[in-house]
Amino acid sequence: MVQAWYMDESADDPRLPHRTEPACPVSLQQLRRLGVLYWKLDADKYENDPELEKIRRERNYSWMDIITICKDKLPNFEEKVKVFYQEHLHADEEVRYILEGSGYFDVRDRDDRWIRIGMEKGDLITLPAGIYHRFTLDEQNYVKAMRLFVGDPVWTAHFRPADHLEARGQYLRFLEQSA
Repeated sequence: MVQAWYMDESADDPRLPHRTEPACPVSLQQLRRLGVLYWKLDADKYENDPELEKIRRERNYSWMDIITICKDKLPNFEEKVKVFYQEHLHADEEVRYILEGSGYFDVRDRDDRWIRIGMEKGDLITLPAGIYHRFTLDEQNYVKAMRLFVGDPVWTAHFRPADHLEARGQYLRFLEQSA
C-alpha cells in the first residue's frame, strides 16, 4: 500500500525521503480529500490487466504511453529531472502508473504544506487538475511509468504562481466543497 507523509523543510537531496521528525503519516483518506486518487495494481500484467482496463474505461483514459526516467534512457536527464521537481500544476489530471522502479510525487495540502507520496511498482495515482505538485526520483534513480490522458496528451506545466488559471480556481472550489 502506498505511503505518504508530511515533508521536512530540509534542502538536502530531494531524492531522500524527507520525513518529518517525529514522522507525520498521511492516510489515503486525507489524499482523497485533496482529490488525489490511488490504486494498487499488478504491474507485471499491465498489458492485459482487466482492472487497469476498467479504470481506463471508467475515467476515459484513452491515450497512453510509457516513459523511462533514468540516465541511460531519457535525453537531457539531469535537466528534465530538475524541471519535473519544479512546483507546477496542469490544466488536466496527471495520471501515472509505476511499472518498474520508484520515486516521489509531492503535493500541496490545504495549508500549502508538502505531502510526499512514495510511489513504487504497481502504484497508480491520479493528481487532479489545478493541484500544485512536483515529481522526483528516489535514490534508485530509475522509474518506468505509464502516462495516461483523457484525449490527446497535454504536457504543459504551469509553474507557480499559476493561481490565475481556471484549473486552479476549479481545484480551490473543490477543496472548499470537500472540507
